[in-house]
Amino acid sequence: MSHYEASFEIDSKTDSYAARRILERVYDTIREESRSVREGTDDADELLETFRTLRDAAKRPTAGKLTITYEQYDDEFEN
Repeated sequence: MSHYEASFEIDSKTDSYAARRILERVYDTIREESRSVREGTDDADELLETFRTLRDAAKRPTAGKLTITYEQYDDEFEN
């Protein structure tokens, strides 16, 4: 397994706006993917709720840090 991480320090309103835009884009992408692949499943609803919470938290312009973690597994996709 490989592990990658990047952090973005939010210390201005401009940074806060950028973080909000990132999280809005991620939420929209997850929502669209869930509709086409996982629609109606419990895990899709839970996943979407998690990303909705992140998106909504970023609406308040405050200082903080956005950290993105990507874990890449050694397993291949099934065809």
